[in-house]
Formats: sequence, structure tokens, C-alpha cells
Amino acid sequence: MADSSNALHESRSDLSAHTVNMHRALVSLQEELEAVDWYRQRADACGDENLRAVLLHNMREEIEHAAMVLEWLRRNDDSFDEHLRTYLFTQVPITEAEEAATGEDAGEATDAGPRAPAPPGLTLGSLKGG
Repeated sequence: MADSSNALHESRSDLSAHTVNMHRALVSLQEELEAVDWYRQRADACGDENLRAVLLHNMREEIEHAAMVLEWLRRNDDSFDEHLRTYLFTQVPITEAEEAATGEDAGEATDAGPRAPAPPGLTLGSLKGG
């Protein structure tokens, strides 16, 4: 089977147990979010109020499942923990949450010099060499 739940990009024997568990969690999160989308669309299109209520109930259950997986990811990966703590439950505009959390400009390097190095861990900036 070649679906995302079985599609590891590297040989399983080369992966740590942690990486395989992260893959399971990430794929599960994708599946839960996809189910939320499907139930919401079905509820919107449904002409029967009783069925719509059931579909919306099911959608909310999938949101609960997604939240549970997201919490597992936060507890088991330092980068998820850091970024979820930065962006979730904030009151500032989302694009300003990093600056509010760190006191640093989240934009590109300015005339004042390059941005401070990213904290340890894999970040988009480290992928770009920035």
C-alpha cells in the first residue's frame, strides 16, 4: 500500500523509533484534519437538519482527535512545543506572534545586520541557510 501512512521517505531500518512515531502522529493529524474538512463540507451541503447535526457532531469529534494528536506532538518534539507556545492562544496578529514572544523582528535581515541564529532544531531558516 502506498498511502501516506505507509510511505516513509527513507528506509525504516535507518529511522529511529522516535521518527517513526512522529510519522504516525503527523499522518494521523493529517487524516483527522481531512475528516474535519469532509464532515464540514457534507454538513454544509446537507438538506436534512438531523443529519447535518450528526455530521457536525462527527466533525467536532475529529477536531478533538486532531487536538489530542497535536498535544502529543507538542509533548514529544521540542520544535513543535516551541512554535505552538509562540503562536497558539495569543492575542496579537498571528504574523506578529513571534516578535511578541521573542522581542525580535520576525522579518528578513535588515541594514542593522543579519537576524540572530535560530534556536537549535530544524527550522525553515536553517533549510534556507539563513
